[in-house]
This record gives sequence, structure tokens and C-alpha cells, in this order.
Amino acid sequence: MKLNSHQLRKSKTGESKKLQKEIKRNPIILVLDNVLDTYNIGSFFRLADALAAEKICLCGPVVTPPNIKIHRASIGTWKWVPWEQYQNTKECIIQLKKEGYQIVGCEQTKDSVNYQKAKYKSKIAIIAGSENFGISQDVLKLVDKIVEIPMFGINISLNVLVATSIISFDAISKLTTKKA
Repeated sequence: MKLNSHQLRKSKTGESKKLQKEIKRNPIILVLDNVLDTYNIGSFFRLADALAAEKICLCGPVVTPPNIKIHRASIGTWKWVPWEQYQNTKECIIQLKKEGYQIVGCEQTKDSVNYQKAKYKSKIAIIAGSENFGISQDVLKLVDKIVEIPMFGINISLNVLVATSIISFDAISKLTTKKA
């Protein structure tokens, strides 16, 4: 089943909950570490839907669906993507590690590797940091791998959604190529 933006916006939450189980999900989870902008959050739901991600984890004191700005930015995909809220990102990561996920941070650090050279296990959780501060230092200590996108201009970073999109699609491509 494929829905256009009008159909997604008009879809009902109860209807989508039943049909969510029919969507073949990829072994990827998006973890938002204190991402505060509601339009970014909505856009992450749209990204998670495009990836057929298992779920989104909204961490910290953030706005959650239903919310009109999230609804608009997500074009209603928030009703189709499973999501959970956590008080903090550390709690989320600890749970995901217990479930066997490789934790991947999208951040520029002295330990980060070019995302194009990164190798992934079978199940990954990609962490996107806050718009202003990136991934917190406490959270970075818990990740298994840190990946970055090389920047060639004067600006040191991309928008959190754009960067996570590039890294996530690359990771999915590598994971699905492994299976083939």
C-alpha cells in the first residue's frame, strides 16, 4: 500500500495502527537526542517512513505526536511509524543495546569515521543530536561507532535531518546489500 500526501494527512490513527504490521520494516531505529524543533521531529517521521524504520525513539523533554506542527511536517506519517518516548537518551540506548542493536552516533569528533567507510551489524540505531548542541557527551560515551559526513565548505555541519538522512540511507543500503 502506498499513500499520497493527501491520503496520509487524512488517515486515521486507529486505521494505521492495524496496517502498520503489514509494512516490512528495515532493521534500523532513529533515536532523537533532545531534538527540539517540532518541524524537525515531523520530518524525522517522514524519514523513518521512507526508510521503513522499525521505530523512532524521542528522547528528552520533547514534543510528541499528536501535534499540529509534527503532523504538518510529517504529512501524517507519524500515524504510520511506531514511536516511543524516553525521559533521556541514555535510558533508550541501554535498552537498545540489550536488544542487540549497534548504536551509531552521527557527530563530528576526533573518533568519528567517514560514513562512507562505516560498516554495520545487522540491527542499528542511529542517534541524531540536538540542533544546537549535537549528541551529548554522556550519550557519545555509550555509542559503538561515531560517523560523520565530510564537510568541504566553511560550514562545519548540515541540518540534523539532512545529515541523518544521508547516513541512514547509506546504512540501509549496506545492510540490505549484505543480505543479498
